[in-house]
Amino acid sequence: MKTTTLCLSLLLLFLFDGYTVNAQEAGWVVEAEEIDPNNYFGVTVANGMVGLVSSPEPLKVSDTVLNGVYDFYGRGRVSNILRGFNFAGMNLDVDGTRINSRNISGMTQRLNMKESWIETSFNYEGKAEITYRVRALRHLPFTSLIEMEIRALEPITVKPASVIEAPDHLRDVRNFYSVIDRPHVQIPLMSSVAESPTGKHTIAVSNSFLFEESEMPKYIHEDWDHNMHLVHHTKTLQAGESYRFTIVSSTVSTAHFEDPFGAAERLSVYAMLEGRDRLLMRHEQEWEKLWESDIIIEGNQQDQLDVRMGLYHLYSFVREGSRMSLSPMGLSGLGYNGHVFWDTEIWMYPPLLLMQPELARSIIDYRTDRLEPARQKAFAHGYDGAMFPWESNDSGQEATPVWALTGPFQHHITAVVGIAFWNYFQLTRDLDWLESDGFPVLEAVAEFWVSRVEENDSGEYDIINVVAADEHAENVDNNAFTNATAIIALRSAAKAARALNQEPDPQWEHIADNIPILEFPDGTTREHATYEGEMIKQADVNLLSYPLGLIDDPELMRKNLDYYKQRVDPQGPAMTHSVYSVISSRLGDAGEAYTLFDQGFRPNKLPPFGVIAETAGGTNPYFITGAGGMLQSVLAGFGGIELTDNGIRQVETALPANWRSLTITGVGKDGITITKTR
Repeated sequence: MKTTTLCLSLLLLFLFDGYTVNAQEAGWVVEAEEIDPNNYFGVTVANGMVGLVSSPEPLKVSDTVLNGVYDFYGRGRVSNILRGFNFAGMNLDVDGTRINSRNISGMTQRLNMKESWIETSFNYEGKAEITYRVRALRHLPFTSLIEMEIRALEPITVKPASVIEAPDHLRDVRNFYSVIDRPHVQIPLMSSVAESPTGKHTIAVSNSFLFEESEMPKYIHEDWDHNMHLVHHTKTLQAGESYRFTIVSSTVSTAHFEDPFGAAERLSVYAMLEGRDRLLMRHEQEWEKLWESDIIIEGNQQDQLDVRMGLYHLYSFVREGSRMSLSPMGLSGLGYNGHVFWDTEIWMYPPLLLMQPELARSIIDYRTDRLEPARQKAFAHGYDGAMFPWESNDSGQEATPVWALTGPFQHHITAVVGIAFWNYFQLTRDLDWLESDGFPVLEAVAEFWVSRVEENDSGEYDIINVVAADEHAENVDNNAFTNATAIIALRSAAKAARALNQEPDPQWEHIADNIPILEFPDGTTREHATYEGEMIKQADVNLLSYPLGLIDDPELMRKNLDYYKQRVDPQGPAMTHSVYSVISSRLGDAGEAYTLFDQGFRPNKLPPFGVIAETAGGTNPYFITGAGGMLQSVLAGFGGIELTDNGIRQVETALPANWRSLTITGVGKDGITITKTR
C-alpha cells in the first residue's frame, strides 16, 4: 500500500435562494438541548474516509479524522492515525462582535441519522438566529459539506469567514491564495500544504468559492502566524432577511493521489461546479440505499434510537471499495491510535456482513492486501503461514506498543481473520473470490496453526503461551477461545479447499479434532489451564457458544453463562454483555437477554447524544466495537439470524417484553426481510 498523504479541499458556496429542511422523523433524530462544554462528547458524521466530530463550540468541529493516514507521533512509539487540517470551522462576526459559546443562547444540536448530518442552531443576542449543518458526503469519498443559515431578527452586518487551521503536529505549513479566472466563472482557491510529523506525508487543503451574484463579492484573505488562515467578506442584512452559504471539503491522501496539492485544488473545482443541489441529492440517495438494510423496533422508541445509532456509526465508519478496515473508535477520534484489532472481525464485521456485504468486503480486502506482512511476522516468530498483527496500521506491520504483551502473544487474531474470510464465502458463495483471495488467506492461516500447535503425550495438540481473549490472562496455556478459534479456522480452510475441488492438507482436520477444550470437574468449560475462577476482563469461554458455535449443548451453554457472568469485571469493555445476551436469547430467556442487552451499552452512554464509551464510566466514544456487539445481540439474539455453510437461517428466539415487533430489512446478498412479532 502506498504511503498516505492528506489532500483537503474546501468549497464555499454562497446561496441566496431558500432550501427546505426535511421533516425530522421519529427514530432517526437524536437531539441535544442541554449542552455542557465541560461534559460533552461529540457525535460523528463520516463517509468511511473522513470523520468530522461535533464540538460544544458554535460553528466548530472538534476533530477531523482521516482514514488510513498514519505517522509516528504521540503515544507508544508506534504509528498513530493522523489528525488533519480542521477545515469545517467558521468564524462569524455580527456587528463587529465574534460569536462564541458565551454570547449565544438556546443552542441545540441534532444528529439526523437518515440523511447523516449534524446541525447546531442558536440565537445571538436577539439579533440573529444561526443554523450550522455538517455532512460527510457519502457519494464522494473525500468530500464533506457544511451549510450555514443566518436569519436576521433586526438590521445587522455579518462577517463570515472560512478558516483552515493546522494542528500543532503538522510542520512546514504553507498557505496560498489565488483565483482561476474563466469567462463564465471566477474560482478563488485558498490552500494549505504541510508535512506530517516525520515528513512521511504531505498534506494539502484547498478552499474554493462560488457566488450566484453577477460579480464575486470582495473577499479578504488573512494569513496568521499560528498555522491558520482564512477568507472573509461582509454582508448587510435587513430584519427578516436570511443569508445562506455552503462549505464543501474534499480530502485525499497519497494512497490515492501522488500530487496532493494539485488533487485538492482540482477536487475543489469539481465540487464547486457540481453545485450544492447535486451534491445533496446524491448524498441522500446513497444513504437511502444504505438504509435499505435497517433494524426497525416497534414498542420502544429509545431502543430504536440506540440500535439505529449503532448501525449508523457502523455504516459511517466503513466504505465500499475502500479496502480499508475499522479501528475500535472508527472515525470518531484518535483512540487506540486508529489501529485495526480483532475488534473488527469478531465484533463489527458480523453485523456488517449480514446487513451490507459490500461494506464488509472492504474489511477482508484490507487483510488480503496485508497478507505478506503477516507472513513476515510468522517467519520472524518461527512459524509457517501468516500471523496477523494484534494492532495493524496502514502497512500491516505489528503496531502494538512494546509494553503491551498482546502484540507478541494474542494469537487468536490470526484465527479470527480466517474465520471472517470463511464467513464471507458462507454468505456470498463467491467461488471466484474464494479462489483468488479467500483461500490463499485461509490456507496461510491453517499453515500457521499447524506450526503453532504442540503435540503432547496423549496425542492432543496444545497451544502454549498466549494472551487470552480475557486479557487479564497473560501467557497462559490452552486458552479456550484461542483453541476454539484455531479449531474453527482449520476446519474452515479444509471446507474452502473442498469448495474449490482441492484436497485439503489432512493435518488441518486431524489437528482441529485434537485441540483440547479444557473443563472443570463439573463439566464447566475452563478458560485456560491455570484458571481457578478469578475475575475476567471480558468474555472468553462464552464466545465458544456465540459466535463460534463450537459449544451448542443448551445445558453446557447455561452452565458456562451462569459461571462466567458473575466473574466478569464490571469495568470491562462493552461487548461482553452483548454476547451473554445472544446466548440467553438462544436459551429462550428473553427477559434475561434484554437485561444483558441493556447492560452491554446503556451504562456506557455519554452526554449529550448518548454516544457509547468502551466501559461504563469511560470517556472514549464512539466505541464501535461495543456497538457491533450490541447489534449482534439484536440480529443474532432477538432476531435469531444465524450464518451457516448453507447460508442464512433463523433460529427460534423470543422478543423482549417491551418490543411489539422487530423487522430487519435488506439482510444478506439477496436483501431479504426478517420480521418477528410478539
